Amino acid sequence: LSGRSVAVKDTICTKDMKTTCSSAMLKEFQSPFDATVVSILRQQDAMLIGKTNCDEFGMGSHNLHSVHGPVVNPHVPPLTSVASGKRSAGGSSGGSAAAVAAGLCYAALSTDTGGSTRLPAAYCGVAGFKPSYGLISRWGVVSFADSLDCVGILARHSSEVKNVFGKHATAHPLQPDVLNLYDPKDPTSAPTEVRNAAKQDSMSFRDAVRNRQRLDGVRIGIPEEYFPKELEPSSLTTFKGLVQRLRTSGAQVSRVSLPNTRYALSAYYVIASAEASSNLARYTGVHYGTRVPASHSVDKKKTSNVYSHTRSRGFGHEVQKRILLGTYALSADAFDNYFLQAQQIRKLVRDDFERVLRHPSALSSPSKDATLRRSGVDFILYPTAIGSAPSLDEAKNMSELEVYLQDVLTVPTSLAGLPTLSVPIGLGDDGWPLGASLTGQWGHDESVLELGDIVERVSRESAL
Repeated sequence: LSGRSVAVKDTICTKDMKTTCSSAMLKEFQSPFDATVVSILRQQDAMLIGKTNCDEFGMGSHNLHSVHGPVVNPHVPPLTSVASGKRSAGGSSGGSAAAVAAGLCYAALSTDTGGSTRLPAAYCGVAGFKPSYGLISRWGVVSFADSLDCVGILARHSSEVKNVFGKHATAHPLQPDVLNLYDPKDPTSAPTEVRNAAKQDSMSFRDAVRNRQRLDGVRIGIPEEYFPKELEPSSLTTFKGLVQRLRTSGAQVSRVSLPNTRYALSAYYVIASAEASSNLARYTGVHYGTRVPASHSVDKKKTSNVYSHTRSRGFGHEVQKRILLGTYALSADAFDNYFLQAQQIRKLVRDDFERVLRHPSALSSPSKDATLRRSGVDFILYPTAIGSAPSLDEAKNMSELEVYLQDVLTVPTSLAGLPTLSVPIGLGDDGWPLGASLTGQWGHDESVLELGDIVERVSRESAL
């Protein structure tokens, strides 16, 4: 990465640049240290060119909830397209995706809690990668939801994402990876022995695909639940064309079922909001955050009166809403009916993936019958978003439920903690980018990135 320019999402700490999380609460915050991922990039001689705009504290799907203003999608549609006007770059990592799409940097760091890397990647026509949970250090990353947050990578192509995530294909085997390293400072970082077990399990596939550049014998599953009625027709047409080209390249494509997907979105927003309410409780204007003094008429003997002024002025509407929802979900009256059930659904979602994927997870002991395991698939393929990027005006006028629906195809793999790569697969009827997502077993990140290379290649060839 020597000499390569890299941008950093504004929720990742940098000691020489402010880390505002696009919030008035942290508008003057200067971190005294670098996040682990930033330190690694500096060690690799990458050039950190700046911080990128995002939804406040990573909460949003269209990058509208920022104290700095919305991010505008830099894509320029073909002259034949009738669609015009400013469009969303996606959220919450819209600034990172836009910076890559506009050619401002080689790659950009992002975060992904429920699709915050993959959705912007699809909208802006770039590659966006959410790694397996626990592979990339989160130390120095401002928390949104601890059990879901991942540091993501955005670049023009999958090959460039690979260069940032791990060592280059031609590198010496003993050369350490780049961001894919164990970090003792991060309690959620996966131990080295577990990483090596997962890497060993996927190595034969990765090397075979890399050498052949074909997909003979590779099994790809298409989940039938990932095609909601809201999916735009042009997205479906483009996706079907991709599936046909993968079959031509030798892949075995079949239908799979992930039945608990229908509950994933509801479970995600309960869990994410609950964890956010806990994490953001530290911003009181006393220990953390910008302080807004209470008026003279307020009884300052009550801490809630002192805190409320800072939190009402420092947090935007979306963050306030999720704090309230999360606090309610964790209350004694609602804990069993909401938070506990959401965690149970999360396990069901994870079990769905474990059932259809051929390789067992390195995080758990094998529990499947050997026959079922042989009949599974290597990867899962599906559209990243329900359509191309909406206009900024359209995004602003969406109901809250419509906004949350944008994440319907991305949150299941976040709940399961699985590696997922969104790659550009062409343009929709309106001339704006579309993306497809590839998901593999936990720890099979390099295999997902290798397959992403091929998917991009066949997509480009069809465009020619």
